[in-house]
Amino acid sequence: MSEPPGGAVSVTAPPSADTPSKPLSAQRVVPLRRPGRWIASAVVLVLVAQIAHGLATNPFYQWDRFRYWFLRPSILDGLLITLEVTAFSAVLGLLGGILLALGRLSGSPVLRAVSWTYTWLFRSVPLIVVLIFLYNFSALYRTVGLGVPFGPSFVSFDESKLATDMVVAVVGLSLNEAAYAAEVVRGGILSVDQGQHEAAAALGLPKGYQFTRIVFPQALRSITPNYVNQLIGLVKSTSLVFYVSLLDLFGSVQTMGSTYPGDIVPLLLVATVWYLILTSAVSVVQFYVERHFARGATRTLPPTPLQRARSGLTALRARLRREAAV
Repeated sequence: MSEPPGGAVSVTAPPSADTPSKPLSAQRVVPLRRPGRWIASAVVLVLVAQIAHGLATNPFYQWDRFRYWFLRPSILDGLLITLEVTAFSAVLGLLGGILLALGRLSGSPVLRAVSWTYTWLFRSVPLIVVLIFLYNFSALYRTVGLGVPFGPSFVSFDESKLATDMVVAVVGLSLNEAAYAAEVVRGGILSVDQGQHEAAAALGLPKGYQFTRIVFPQALRSITPNYVNQLIGLVKSTSLVFYVSLLDLFGSVQTMGSTYPGDIVPLLLVATVWYLILTSAVSVVQFYVERHFARGATRTLPPTPLQRARSGLTALRARLRREAAV
């Protein structure tokens, strides 16, 4: 005990056995142990290893025949048709969905009723039924004309010449896609805060300008993930156009499987891998589109996979340096 100037008493406590020998900044923090997580991870790794081992060693998969068929011209021609049908149907389906969504949100009871009926009908009827019905449409109407109802026709078309296999496939998929896209677009528009509509109306902006420059860009943040999910379903739905005599990817695989029955499994694996590649490419595009429309809505944009890898490496190096210093 000592008495410093000013009369105050200062007491210096003797060092205790519990006093750490190192400063707190140099002490290592031991994370909480989670044995359940490690056990679950080990079980999953064992299952994944077993599946990979079975795929690599089972001769039934015939990986040599898979490599032979993967880039054959017949398969690539079918893949090209799949891409064409998907692209046309996605664009036409989205445009039709936007019109139907605007009809559902319109103040006109006629537009609301027609849009609701269309959505209800095509969401209820299976896609294969729509395709087969359109494929046999010429049996019901040999010519298609435009004119006055119950009156003269101004323009007429021969349905058998107009409805090629590609047209039937695109029209059928587009009609079905528009019904689902309408609900996706309508949900995205309804997700926009009502204050945005009121602010745009208070500024005296035209309705078309309000929708294209204010409402729809904000709705795209909600529309994009849902519609891309629908688009992935559309890529897989193109396999049904085989039933209207259009040899897409799946149709080419089916045809080759009938000709070479011993290669059915490797041909199915070829189709599976190509569909995985297409859907993965769509998912990558979805990530960057969502990242683009996230600007202004979030403080920081979500990192890209490359940025995540770089930040992970940086964190690992910093951790190794700290452990080496300790």
